[in-house]
Amino acid sequence: MDTINTIGRRKAAKARVYIIEGKGNIIINNKKLEEYFPLPQLQYVVKQAFETTETLGKFDVKANLDGGGINGQAEALRLGIARALVKHNPEYRTVLKSKGFLTRDSRVVERKKPGQPKARKKFQFSKR
Repeated sequence: MDTINTIGRRKAAKARVYIIEGKGNIIINNKKLEEYFPLPQLQYVVKQAFETTETLGKFDVKANLDGGGINGQAEALRLGIARALVKHNPEYRTVLKSKGFLTRDSRVVERKKPGQPKARKKFQFSKR
């Protein structure tokens, strides 16, 4: 099997994911998964697609993450991994789709409008 590459996005985060059959090593920006995402919740989010398809430990992942915060990056990586698994085996699509791992979460920060302190908050109105 040759390398499968996909892309995952979430908020401002972008993840370029390369998977190849291996021992289950996950390298992110030349660091191990535990080094890059020290929180166990974020490590769980990254591995969710593998656990759902019961392929944990069968693929090596190399990913380049850019932009956003750590939570957005973890979810972008999960989307990229899920897309790569579907490219490898189209039968995984139904399982991953039902869990929502193939849907790009398109929610992004709303822009700040002029004449307001934030996106929706208004300055206090004074009648007199």
